[in-house]
Amino acid sequence: MSLRPFPEAIETHLSEILPTLTETRHDIHRHPEIGFKEVRTAGIVAKRLRELGLEVTENIGTTGVVGTLRSGSGTRAIGFRADMDALAMNEATGLPYASGTPCMMHGCGHDGHTAMLLGAAEVLAKNPVFSGTIHFIFQPAEEGLGGAPAMMRDGLFERFPMDAVYGLHNKPNLPEGSFNVTIGAMLAAADTFTVVFGGQGGHGGSGAYMSIDPTMAAAQFVTNLQAIIGRNISPFDQGVISVGHIGGGNYDAPNVIPSSVTIRGTVRSFAPATRDLLERRLNEVARAAADAFGTTLEVKYERLFPSLHNPEKSTNKVLAALRERFGDARVNDKMQPVGGAEDFAYMLEKSDGCFFFLGAGNGPALHSDRYDFNDRIIADGVRYWVTIAQTELAA
Repeated sequence: MSLRPFPEAIETHLSEILPTLTETRHDIHRHPEIGFKEVRTAGIVAKRLRELGLEVTENIGTTGVVGTLRSGSGTRAIGFRADMDALAMNEATGLPYASGTPCMMHGCGHDGHTAMLLGAAEVLAKNPVFSGTIHFIFQPAEEGLGGAPAMMRDGLFERFPMDAVYGLHNKPNLPEGSFNVTIGAMLAAADTFTVVFGGQGGHGGSGAYMSIDPTMAAAQFVTNLQAIIGRNISPFDQGVISVGHIGGGNYDAPNVIPSSVTIRGTVRSFAPATRDLLERRLNEVARAAADAFGTTLEVKYERLFPSLHNPEKSTNKVLAALRERFGDARVNDKMQPVGGAEDFAYMLEKSDGCFFFLGAGNGPALHSDRYDFNDRIIADGVRYWVTIAQTELAA
């Protein structure tokens, strides 16, 4: 089946609904909701899917929504996933549709992802160029709270059996409208650690020698963390350890040695064996620092998301379809792996499929307080979904 050119009826329909999709995106942006609290956003999604005639199931994994569309006699079923949640951060864009809620902002483009998948549902409902079943998955709580496993615990794959599941995320500073992927490890596993060194506080001047100073242990621990990366990880492998919080003592009492210091940070890796090594060595380095200065030690190491791996066969299938439709220049299968994490990785551990980045052009990075989703790529996002539908569920 030839995919190029794009079906004229779909292009016409897409051009007609683009203004509405953009308005929907701006409305969601103006009213951001953080993980597992996307009640308004999920309501917008469910209402629109019902208007389009889809079977709608709500409250999966708390606020998740699944819309099911069937066409023809095909027996295969696939899933298309978009995330809905915002970030707990303030916005500094100054846009007319900027967030109206303090400390909440769509700083990662999930408002755009939701609009694109709603557009795909509308286009495919009105132009059923496929034969089979598509489950449109609108996921809550992608930003570190585990919305994907929450939907899976709620029976996502049992209640909506799928042969493959697909994801898409926008990415600033990749060519606008480009489709980017890596076969194999593409996004990192993400872990969080909390280390607490406990000691005996005291006067930082006259009583320092009588204290058990947890700041010394903390300082050595932070410094030695980077030796794990430089001396325990192969130069042909990848790993990152970063400290994001150090807390101890009172700002207004700089002459007092604190009784405890807390350090929190993130660990990123791509290979399972590297992940195991990083967790083990972090614990060992913390123990060594505590022993060196006589402090107590508490370590909490949490594994959040696994590394996202794109399967070769299904990814190559989508690559071939995108190249046929958009040309080689717009499709990149050698994207450098990203140190960010995605809980869509849990879905790819359970199902075939793949995950692409859609280039958003030059602009502020994801999670910046000045970031805004590029509305010009909404149409290409819809085309991506339609292309996969035609490829996987050929009519």
